[in-house]
Amino acid sequence: MSARNILVINCGSSSIKFALINEAQPHFTLSGLAERLGSPQAELHWKNAEGKRSELIQGADHRQALSRILPLAEKAAGGQLHGIGHRVVHGGEHFTSACLIDQAALQAIAATAALAPLHNPANLQGIEAALKLFPQLPQVAVFDTAFHQSMPEHAYRYAVPEALYRQHGVRRYGFHGTSHRFVSQRASELCQLDYQASCWLTAHLGNGCSTAAVVNGHSQDTSMGLTPLEGLVMGTRSGDVDPNLHGHLARTLGWSLEQIDQMLNKESGLLGLSGLSNDMRALEEAREQGHAGATLAIEVFCYRLAKSLAAMGCALPRLDGLIFTGGIGENSPLIRSRTVAHLRLLNLALDETANAQCIRGQEGAIQAAGHPRVLVVPTNEERQIALDTLALLPA
Repeated sequence: MSARNILVINCGSSSIKFALINEAQPHFTLSGLAERLGSPQAELHWKNAEGKRSELIQGADHRQALSRILPLAEKAAGGQLHGIGHRVVHGGEHFTSACLIDQAALQAIAATAALAPLHNPANLQGIEAALKLFPQLPQVAVFDTAFHQSMPEHAYRYAVPEALYRQHGVRRYGFHGTSHRFVSQRASELCQLDYQASCWLTAHLGNGCSTAAVVNGHSQDTSMGLTPLEGLVMGTRSGDVDPNLHGHLARTLGWSLEQIDQMLNKESGLLGLSGLSNDMRALEEAREQGHAGATLAIEVFCYRLAKSLAAMGCALPRLDGLIFTGGIGENSPLIRSRTVAHLRLLNLALDETANAQCIRGQEGAIQAAGHPRVLVVPTNEERQIALDTLALLPA
């Protein structure tokens, strides 16, 4: 059987990221982004074997954008498209793995919208548009939360009245599961370890950030919770704060829930601390020039990350290694170095030459001789979604 082609779709509220993956090829055959959908400035960007291209798709919605993306994907696949994999942010407790999309799956995804109001409705829009455009193709939903459904109850339950969990699903779910799964599996391959008998700490660091403890191929704990706001300092998200901050701001400043949510999700994190940017590259440059806010933001980011990794260690019977991934994790020797410096109790230390070399897609070990493994492993969520999709296609 010839190598199969999977189109991976990741729909946001006004955007679609897409990639065409051939199971026999290491690189994307096609990748791109449709952005500002629904506006006169809607635009489609893509990269294929012929180079980079862009075109204006004024006023296009998700369905219209997908109708333009399909011919590009079919052409890049040589007319042989075998399935579509959709990223879905929240699967609740219903989905513990990827699933073929049918009417029951659509209803279950819609039912979890209250848990991810910014993401699941957009994901559904993309799925429904793709089903109408390509009804003959098998389509699969791959959930950010699914990998973390193996967490034990003592890790996912909040200490709140049980009725909130039983009746309203208030618990820790975790996100970035596709990435944590991909990099922990890849790290096992790199180190020639059996993935089903391995123990990893993973740190996915981008504009959104999370840590996880992965034991024998299963997530045992992760830093994000009911929503992606819990846990680490992120680009614009605060991460953990005193739960009574909402009440304090409402009482003392008269802020509404909407204002507080906006502040914690969009105006906090690296941006809020630095007063400058949510982009770690800009903050590292500003730090070099003595910018106090940028310096503080980086120090808080690294310290909180180290605290979370140390806490995740509670879920591991032993440590086979620490993995850095995501845009920051893969490209910032400074963040890796500052974070590991806080983890001396775990006997972690870096080889600074190896650390400096692991940027721009370079993977490998960066620990100092005689210390536990520390690895940089570029994530590839699109390939993991494609692999999950392939596994569910009819033989």
